[in-house]
Amino acid sequence: MKKGFYISKVEAAACLVAATAAVAIIITLSAVYSQEKSKNQAAHFTTTGPSVTATSEPTTIPSMLKEPWQRFRLPDSLSPISYNVTLWPRLKPNDDNMYIFTGNSTVVFKCVKETDLILIHSNRLNFTIFEGHHAVLRGLDGDPTPSLSKTWLEVPTQYLVVQLNGPLSVGHRYELYTMFVGELADDLAGFYRSEYTIDGEQKVLAVSQMQATDARKTFPCFDEPAMKAVFHVTLIHPPGTVALSNSMNYEPVNITMDGQDLLKTSYEPTKVMSTYLLAFAVCDFGFRETELADNTLIRVWARKKAIESGHGDYALEKTGPILAFLEDHYNSSYPLSKSDQIAIPDFRAGAMENWGLIMYSEPALLYNPATSSIEDKKWVVSVISHELAHMWFGNLVTMRWWNDLWLNEGFATYISYFGSNYTEPKWGLPDLIVLREIINVMGVDALASSHPLSCKEENIVTPDDIRYLFDSITYSKGAAVLRMLSDFITEDAFSKGLNTYLKEFQYNTTIYTDLWKHLQMAVEKAGVKLPYSVDVIMNRWILQMGFPVVTFNTQNGTISQQHFLLDADSATVTPSEFNYTWFVPIKWSKNGGAEQQFWLLDKEKTNPDMVLDTKDWMLANINMKGFYRVNYDSDNWERLLARLTSNPEDIPLINRVQIIDDAFNLARAKIVNITLALRTTKFLDKEFEFMPWQTARSNLDYILLMFDRSEVYGPILAYLKRKVTPLFNYFKNVTANWTKNPEKLTDLYNQENAISLACIAGVKGCKDMTTGLFREWMKNPDNNTISPNLKSIVYCNAIASGGVEEWDFAWSMFKNASLASEADKLLHAMSCTKTPWLLNRYLQYSLDPDKIRKQDTISTINLISNNVVGQPLAWNFVQANLEDMITYCDSGLFSMAGLISGLTRRFSTEFEYKQLLQFKEDKAELLGVAASSVEESLERIKTNMNWVDLNKEQVLEWFSTEVSSG
Repeated sequence: MKKGFYISKVEAAACLVAATAAVAIIITLSAVYSQEKSKNQAAHFTTTGPSVTATSEPTTIPSMLKEPWQRFRLPDSLSPISYNVTLWPRLKPNDDNMYIFTGNSTVVFKCVKETDLILIHSNRLNFTIFEGHHAVLRGLDGDPTPSLSKTWLEVPTQYLVVQLNGPLSVGHRYELYTMFVGELADDLAGFYRSEYTIDGEQKVLAVSQMQATDARKTFPCFDEPAMKAVFHVTLIHPPGTVALSNSMNYEPVNITMDGQDLLKTSYEPTKVMSTYLLAFAVCDFGFRETELADNTLIRVWARKKAIESGHGDYALEKTGPILAFLEDHYNSSYPLSKSDQIAIPDFRAGAMENWGLIMYSEPALLYNPATSSIEDKKWVVSVISHELAHMWFGNLVTMRWWNDLWLNEGFATYISYFGSNYTEPKWGLPDLIVLREIINVMGVDALASSHPLSCKEENIVTPDDIRYLFDSITYSKGAAVLRMLSDFITEDAFSKGLNTYLKEFQYNTTIYTDLWKHLQMAVEKAGVKLPYSVDVIMNRWILQMGFPVVTFNTQNGTISQQHFLLDADSATVTPSEFNYTWFVPIKWSKNGGAEQQFWLLDKEKTNPDMVLDTKDWMLANINMKGFYRVNYDSDNWERLLARLTSNPEDIPLINRVQIIDDAFNLARAKIVNITLALRTTKFLDKEFEFMPWQTARSNLDYILLMFDRSEVYGPILAYLKRKVTPLFNYFKNVTANWTKNPEKLTDLYNQENAISLACIAGVKGCKDMTTGLFREWMKNPDNNTISPNLKSIVYCNAIASGGVEEWDFAWSMFKNASLASEADKLLHAMSCTKTPWLLNRYLQYSLDPDKIRKQDTISTINLISNNVVGQPLAWNFVQANLEDMITYCDSGLFSMAGLISGLTRRFSTEFEYKQLLQFKEDKAELLGVAASSVEESLERIKTNMNWVDLNKEQVLEWFSTEVSSG
C-alpha cells in the first residue's frame, strides 16, 4: 500500500456546521431512516404527478408542461469536474434492524450554459437539511454565488432539484455539498450488502454495482456516462475489514465516530471516468497478489477460506497475461497502477468492469482444480478477458449515451475470445464464438420484436429503457458484426483502427460513427478494397434490426437476399430506412476448393461463377464469418447433403455446424421443408466433434420441446438413440469406461452431450452409470469421486431417476458447498427431478433468502420450468406470486424479462397463447420493462403454433420411417 494521507475538501460544510454537529446530524438521520424509507419506497414506484418529500413543499406542475426536472435526461448546462465522496457503511443492523450507510459528497462542476437550476441525480437517499435546503452551494471563482430558492427531491425522475435565486455564471466553477443516509439493502444495486456464513457466523460486506443508473442510489451525482469526472473517495469502516475502491489507497487512519473505533481509508484520485464505473467494497476478505514487470499490482480478493484454499490462484495467474495481450492488441498501455478482482457472494451480473476494481460473482472468478470442471475454468478465463477488455473499450473510451451500449459490450464479448485464447491456446476458443454468440443471437434477431444494435439517443430515456438494452442483441450480435467487420477489412486494419480511435478519444466519450471513421482511415492506409466506405456498409448492420437470408441458385448464378424472420407471415416489422437490404460480404467455395469472395450489394445479383455442373456442389459463408443465413436451390442442397452424409469431413467443421443450423431455421421459417432439415442429422452417427453435435442437439431440442407432451416423442427418442449410441460408446472407450478425461476441451464438452442424450434416449448402460456414481457419493459424502467434468450430467440424471432421498442429499450438499460453481451444479440438478411435490417445494424455496440467494431466484424458477414436469408448476407459481417476486427481487425486473421467456418457451397451443395474453392484461402494471419480453414470448408462441400445425404429421412420419427402416 502507498503511504500518505488524503483529506477530503469540505469547506462548504464547514461554513455552516462543525464536524461534531455533522456527525450528530448523520446519527439523527439514521435513527429516523426507517420511517422515511417507507415514504421513499412508496414514491419510488410513482410514475406520474408531483413529488412530495418530508422536507420540502410539494411541486405543483401542470401535467401538460414538461419542466426540466420532469425529463429523464440531464440538461447540458452543467459539467462535473470532480467529486469528494465519503461513505460509512454499517455492517451491523441498527435498532430498527436495518442496515444503512451515511455519507457526504462535494461535487465541483462548471457552468457551461447560463442557468438558475441545478439538477443532480439522487435516488432513495435522505438528506440533511441545511437552513431549509438539501444542499449547500458555493462559488469557487470569486464571484457572488446565487442563493438557494428551493430544493426538493423529484422522485419519478430521480433528481435532487436545486432552484436558485439567480443564474450561475458561464465558465465559472461551483461546488455543491450534501450529507445523506441510504439503506445498505440486499437488492444487489447501488451500494448494497452481501452476506455469507462461515463456521456458523454470518458475515456482512458492503459492495457496489452502479451500472447502469445506480450510482445515484449511493450519492448525488450527474449519473450519465458522458458526465465524466475525477473521484476522490474516502471510506469509513470497522477494524478488521479492508476497504477497496477504484484507485490505490493511502494508509488507513484510526478515527473515532459515534463512540466507535473505526478506520478511515482514502484513495488516490481516479482517472477521469463515468459514474457507473465507480466501485466500493468493505469486507474481511483475503487476497493473493502479484506485480507485473511494469509495476502494475494485480490482486485477487475473495472469502478468506477460498483464498487460503487457492481458489483465486487461476484468476491471478491469467490476469497479467490477458492484460499484456490487450495492451499489445490495442497498442495502448493499461492506464492504472493496479487491477483488483474481487469475488462477491451476492452479485447479479457475471461481473462488472469497474475501472481498477472489477466485481465478479464467485463462479466467474474462483476455480478449484480438484472439484471444478473444465467449463468452470473456461468461464473464469472468459469473464476475466471480457472485463479486462472493457478497461480500454468502455472505461478509457466510453459511449456517449446508452443507445450505443453495443460499442462497450459487443466489443468486449468479441475480444474476450482472443484474450482467453492467448492464455489457453490449446482450447480453440475463437471457434466457439459461433455456438456461444452467433447462433444463439440469430434466434433472437429473427423475431419481429428484435431491435437494432444502435438507435437514436431520444429513444433511450428512462432507466428501464437502459436496462432493456443489456440483452443478447447488444452483447452477441455486437460481437458477431464486429467479427464480420474485422474479417472483411482484415484483422490488421481492424487493430490499427482501434489504436487510433482509443488514442484520440481516451478519457472521453464517443458515438459509433467515430469508430467507423478510424476504421476507414486504417482501411485506406492498408489499401483494403471495399465496395463502399466502412460507415456505409456497417450502418446497415447496426441501424436496422435483423439479418438476411442469402439464397444461391446454382442453376443460373442468381444470388438474392431477404430479411430473415422465423414467422414472416404474422410478423409486423418496423420500417427500415434501408428497406432491410444489407451489404453482404460473401465467402464461398466450389467442391471444397479455394475460397472466393463476392459482395452482394442489392436485393438480387447474378454471378456466373456460381453456375455449377450437375456433379459440383458449393458452400457459402465459409466458417460463418458473415452474419447471415444461407439457402440453396434444391439441387445444390441434395448434392451438399449427399456429401455431408457420405464424407462429412469434406466440409469444414464450422460449416457442418452452419448447414445444420441454417436448415432447421429455414424450416422454421417455412422456406425449406422440415424433412430437409432433419436429413442434416443423418451423418451424426459418423460425427464425433462437439460443435456439430451441439448444434444438432440445440435444434432437435426445439422439436423435443414442441412434442415432448405428444405421441411424436417416442419415434424421436428412438431415432436419437440410434444416432447417439456410437458417440456414447466412443467416449466410453476413450475414457476407459469413464475413468479418465478426454484431452481436448471440445471433447470434454461432447462427452457431456453423449451421456446426456444417451440417458434421455435410453441407451443401455447410461442410467446405471449415472445413478451408480451418485449412489457411491451418497454412501460417502466426504469423498465425491465423480469427475468434475461429469458432475452436471451425473447429478441431473441421477436426481431425475431417483426420488426424495437423492433430492434431499443434493440439497444438503448444496447448502454445505464451499465453492460457488459446485453449488450452481447442484442448484441446476435439483430442478431435474420428476417428482411434482419436490418441484413445488423447490419453487417455494426460491423466494426464501435463507435457502436460495436472491441472485439465484429467477434462474432457479427458470430451471424448473425447463423440466417438462416442472413447467406448468413454475408457470402457476409465477402467476400466483408475481407481485411478491417483484418486491422480493426489487430492481431485478430485467431478470424477470428472461423469466417470462423461459416459462413460456414450451407453449405451442391456442390455449397457452390466450393464457399468456390474459397474464399480460392482468399483470400489466407489475411487468414494467418485462412487458417487452411478454410481447416477444407471444410472438414465439404464435410461431410455435404455426410450426406445429404445419410440421407435426411430417415430423412423425419422417422419424417413424427412419426408425422402422433402420
